[in-house]
Amino acid sequence: MKKTLLLLAVVFFSSSQVWSQSSTLSTKPEKANSTNDFRIPLIGESAPTFTAESTNGTINFPSDYGRKWKLLFSHPQDFTPVCSTEIMELAKLQDEFDKLGVKLVVVSADPIDVHMQWKKAMENLTLTDNKKIKIKFPIVDDENIAISKEYGMLNAKSKSTKSVRGVFIIDPDNIIQALYFYPMNVGRSSDELLRVLSALQTTAKDNVMTPVNWKVGNDVLLHNPPKIDDNNPTASKDEYHNPAWFLWYKKYNEK
Repeated sequence: MKKTLLLLAVVFFSSSQVWSQSSTLSTKPEKANSTNDFRIPLIGESAPTFTAESTNGTINFPSDYGRKWKLLFSHPQDFTPVCSTEIMELAKLQDEFDKLGVKLVVVSADPIDVHMQWKKAMENLTLTDNKKIKIKFPIVDDENIAISKEYGMLNAKSKSTKSVRGVFIIDPDNIIQALYFYPMNVGRSSDELLRVLSALQTTAKDNVMTPVNWKVGNDVLLHNPPKIDDNNPTASKDEYHNPAWFLWYKKYNEK
């Protein structure tokens, strides 16, 4: 009997200790998830804001650019070969982006003084057409990688900035409409960025969709079958065509 009582007492004491520890642990505030800083903002979400120094002075993103389309283009380090070719190509195509009303902002995980040296070096290079480029868009100082974290461009388990190779297309309402990530050894396509920007602007303006490999001037897709005008069926046939009941194309005339 004594042994049974002693055993029960030990079990009760042990259970009390476990309960006490569990209660203590459960009342502690949970630690913030360290990976939250590295979450990628997705399509349809607001673009994270930041204030930072750049080669064009202090910028407040995206508010400084008002109701313009914005292209945020990031780099892991200055003076890297692939990144240098990308920035020079963006500068070369600056007029094309201007025609679309798109503001370019480049972010790189180095300090402003290194950005200035990198910019000067690139502007002194002669490209294949024997012309030098002028970099008009800002290169933003992200030495503390705060912007890279806000835009989810860092691997939470890595101390390297090599994954800072993102592109974010942001609309006039400061909503993310497209995003891309690339490895360090593969250059990004400026032609594709221009194509996607044109497609996004077209679909937003005319409430249509664009098919595979669409380029400006190509037919667009309709969300729903059109209302055919019985009084002018020929014009309707010239304007629309549908290879299947679920697939309606419309000739696109850029206004």
